[in-house]
Amino acid sequence: MPQKLRIGYLVPQFPGQTHIFYWREVRALEAMGHEVHLLSTRLPPTALIAHSWSQDAIARTTYLGEVRPLSAAGALAKLIGRGLPRDLLREGPRFAPDIAVTLSAAETLRAYCEEHSLDHVHVHSCGRAALVATLARRLGGVPYSLTLHGPLSDYGHGQKMKWRGAAFATVITHRLMDEVQSQLHGHLPPHMEIRPMGVDTEILRRETPYEPPQKGRPIRLFSCGRLNVVKGHQDLMSAIRQLLDQGVDVRLEIAGEDDAGGTGYRQVLEAHLRKLRLQDHVKLLGAIDAGEVKEKLLAAHVFVLASWHEPLGVAYMEAMACGVPVIGTDAGGVNELIEAGHTGKLVPPKDPTALARAIRDLAQNPESAERFSVAGRAHVEAHFRASLGAETLVREIRRSRGGQ
Repeated sequence: MPQKLRIGYLVPQFPGQTHIFYWREVRALEAMGHEVHLLSTRLPPTALIAHSWSQDAIARTTYLGEVRPLSAAGALAKLIGRGLPRDLLREGPRFAPDIAVTLSAAETLRAYCEEHSLDHVHVHSCGRAALVATLARRLGGVPYSLTLHGPLSDYGHGQKMKWRGAAFATVITHRLMDEVQSQLHGHLPPHMEIRPMGVDTEILRRETPYEPPQKGRPIRLFSCGRLNVVKGHQDLMSAIRQLLDQGVDVRLEIAGEDDAGGTGYRQVLEAHLRKLRLQDHVKLLGAIDAGEVKEKLLAAHVFVLASWHEPLGVAYMEAMACGVPVIGTDAGGVNELIEAGHTGKLVPPKDPTALARAIRDLAQNPESAERFSVAGRAHVEAHFRASLGAETLVREIRRSRGGQ
């Protein structure tokens, strides 16, 4: 019988508003009989802690971010003799501050893994959290692995060091895999696999058939994503204004909050909403619980996310799992999830006119909406279940341990 694994599961600023995927994967790992230790750098802002499971997650998460000068000094002394100066020369001087702020967290992680006899640490990031695991390994800690969720440029310095020391890595799209192999050639772990994020298709499903928009009734749109300029919510609002000016009655709800907890980009969007006179047609819901997201999806005619760049898009997956037709932008890796004309519609990013046209066309063609509803659900169920990610992690951890 395969041995039960003790897995450290490290996610930055956990549990945040977009972290439902990680919680699902943890639950899937535990359902397989493995012991999961939740680890994080620090808590996110209070306004971004929105899920029904958040407090349970916080209670069982160990936070590594407290700076302990004596611990950091001891770790630095050890690492100087274990190749750190060579890595600093290779990665450049801008890498030094990252090292400085992660030293004590690395020693804390090493000690935690020793105390709890962990077998492996998986890091769902390639930023500073990955550096914490890298340095902990150098200090004598357990093996670690990485998942890349977006462009390498989003994750800071020291990528060669982080990837070279990993036991394995997963990457969420073919596009990102090509980028990694091009930029980090010669510094990659011995095994890499493409493994997208996933959703719980048993929970995210319809109990009643999807109903497309009806002629003469408002079109109900739903969007879900952080309030950040790259999510394109401002473009979607501009598209709504165009539709209203064309006589198309449409209502939009946007779930999500900015990274500052409501005092950042949200204010820009609120100003844009007022400028376009959309107060009666667009609502910003803030960060909401996953259960409420499901309710909004099941009530929507169409899910729309107008990102300028999206590595893949869990929000699209959730909508497709619920049988909601999706409209996305052909940006980043979205076309690896949404096949234009088969499982949804794709438009160019930063193009409100194309977005308005796609919404209007789908509303006027209920047969297409119903076809996307069925095809989208089938596609996610076959290829983007959360359990697939858990199964990949377990298989790769065991392979890296010699099959134990």
